[in-house]
Amino acid sequence: MIDENLIAPCGMNCILCVSYQFMKGDLNQKGFHKKYCPGCNPRGLHCLFMGDHCELLRNGRVRFCFECANYPCKRLKALDSRYQKKYRMSMIENLTVIQEQGLQTFLDQQETRWQCAICGALICCHIGLCLHCDLEKIIQNKKYRKDLKSDDGIA
Repeated sequence: MIDENLIAPCGMNCILCVSYQFMKGDLNQKGFHKKYCPGCNPRGLHCLFMGDHCELLRNGRVRFCFECANYPCKRLKALDSRYQKKYRMSMIENLTVIQEQGLQTFLDQQETRWQCAICGALICCHIGLCLHCDLEKIIQNKKYRKDLKSDDGIA
């Protein structure tokens, strides 16, 4: 079950983030050196990417970007475009579902969409792999090795 506090104001589902999943699995113990992140809302930062440019988010006066008169702003559109191209995820689409169908419907859809077919855990949106089932693949693939400590003999 996805904690609704892990849905950032910009529409990011933090539980799908590589930094969040690495933290939850404490994967730095396996030789990685990725910065951990518990999500924007749990850290009380509202939205790291948008908050530095949006007073409403920075001060916690809106829960989601769609509550703003400037929605979707230029910065959110740029974030959305990048995520659509790189990660097959749309922040604006996420926010539209939350706005029109409610947060619980969105959470249910996310559980289904991002569920690993093998173990049922949620896959990482940034690498498209399950950190439970595909850990060895992540360690072996050059594409992901930049996150490994070179002094461990793994990279």
